[in-house]
This record gives sequence, C-alpha cells and structure tokens, in this order.
Amino acid sequence: MTLAPGNSPFLVLKNPVMPASGTFGYGTEYGDLLDIQRLGAIVTKGVTSVPWEGNAQPRIWETASGVLNSVGLENIGVETVVREKAPLWSTWDVPVIVNVAGHSIDEYVQVASALDGIPGVAGLEINISCPNVSHGGLEFGTNAAIASRLTAEVRAATSLPLVLKLTPNVTDIVSVAAAVVDAGANALCLINTLRGMAIDIEARKSRLGTPSGGLSGPAIMPVALHMVHAVAHSVHVPIIGCGGISTAEDAIAFIMAGATAVQVGTATFTNPLSMLAIIEGISDFMVRHDVVDVAEMRGVV
Repeated sequence: MTLAPGNSPFLVLKNPVMPASGTFGYGTEYGDLLDIQRLGAIVTKGVTSVPWEGNAQPRIWETASGVLNSVGLENIGVETVVREKAPLWSTWDVPVIVNVAGHSIDEYVQVASALDGIPGVAGLEINISCPNVSHGGLEFGTNAAIASRLTAEVRAATSLPLVLKLTPNVTDIVSVAAAVVDAGANALCLINTLRGMAIDIEARKSRLGTPSGGLSGPAIMPVALHMVHAVAHSVHVPIIGCGGISTAEDAIAFIMAGATAVQVGTATFTNPLSMLAIIEGISDFMVRHDVVDVAEMRGVV
C-alpha cells in the first residue's frame, strides 16, 4: 500500500500499522522488545531545529480511560538526528517517518530542509497539532490559512512525502484538512491529543507540571473515528487514523471509516507488543472474511 497518490512522493508500506509519534522514541528504544521490521512504518518522536528540553515534571497522568501527557516535545534536535539516528535507519527495511515540530514556519522549514535527501528518512510528518507547546504547533493547526502557508513552505523545502498531523481542537477539521491538501500535503494523520486537565484537589494544583496537557487513549477513539470519517470522505489523499487504537478491531474500524493506515500510541505503553497483535488480528480478520487487500475495507462505512 502507498501513502501518497498519483505522481506525488510516496511511501510503500508492508502493512497499515505504525507507532504514533512521541510513543516510540526514535525507533530504537523498543528494539529489544519486538521486531520493529514487522511494522508498516516507524514514526519518530518530534524533531526540532535545535534540542528542546520539554516541559516541567510531572509530565504524565493516567486517567480513567487514557493518559494526559505534557512532555513538550523533548528531543535532541535535527543535527544530532541526522548524525546519530539516520545512519542506523538507513540499514532498516521498515521506512522511518520523522515527525517535525517548531515554534515558527521558518523552524519547520529548517528541519524539513535538513532532512531532505538524508538516507534513512523516508518521509516527514508535520506536527501542527501538539497542545503542549506554548509557542507553536496548536496555533498553526487551528487556522486553515496559516496551516496552508506552513504546508506550502515546507513542501517547497523538501522532496520527501509529506504527512500533515492535524489537531482535533478545532471547530471544523475538514476545512483545515482541505487547506493543507491544496497546499501540497501528500497524506494526513488524524488525530493528535485532545486538550485536557487533571487537578490534585488536596494540593490545589495541576497533576501535571503545566496547567493542562494532551489526552490520549481509548477515551478519544470515538472522536478520532468521527473525524477520520469526515475528512476521508472530503479529501482525496490517504488518511492515517490515530487515537485510542488498542486492538485489531479498533484499527479495522478506522480503515472502514476511510483510513489507509493507523497509528498506535498509548496502547504500546501497556503492551509493547500491541502493534504486532494488531497486525496479526487484521490479517486474521481478512482471512475470515475473504478480504484479499486492506483497500477492500477502506471507506466502506
């Protein structure tokens, strides 16, 4: 399967399952726990033009049906990624998609330019949707015109396949999706976390080191599924579904809603082998229902 249509830059995936950015490090951290080469792709944690320290501790709080995080995109910066990570990625069979973030359009462009043509980097996922960074991300993703401009400038800076990761914290995600597709996005990822908060009533303060964070996990799956369905039936580029996927049944639901592929995040924290189980579960479902190709299920709802 491919993640870009027509004559656009494309990615070929052996299966539709990959980790969500920020839950799988740079792809090396889980190497002793599972065969990462069995995944459809690997999506790295966010990478910025210079190293970021991230937000104050604590950064994680478990909720009744998910996780609040306020990591703040801590990362080693693009120069170190190119020098230390990309040479290893270039030896892998599984394609690596680098998630890109920044405080300004110029910073996004800097990272995209630095990664263009680097062996081991198969594509870019442009994160315009993180709710944990005070100076960027969210602002780009909630304004269709600004999202379009960012996409166009990054598109001009790289020949790599471009996936735009969209925020659910908007009133009309379809208009933002249409804007970034028109500006050159080859594919879309829906969704990132929903803004949320937890309060320690005894201490009278946030459970996180910041006032609020991003909610992920099973709680957000119905929202993500709805948005994937709405966008997939409105634009004509591949969609990567993300948000609360824990089982093969969840993944198949996203595919039936219109997704070409899926990302698994929070479930990996509770079961590092969850992605492999999902891959096997999708295969079993296809055998039971005489489905030859995943595309036969795509968008049937």
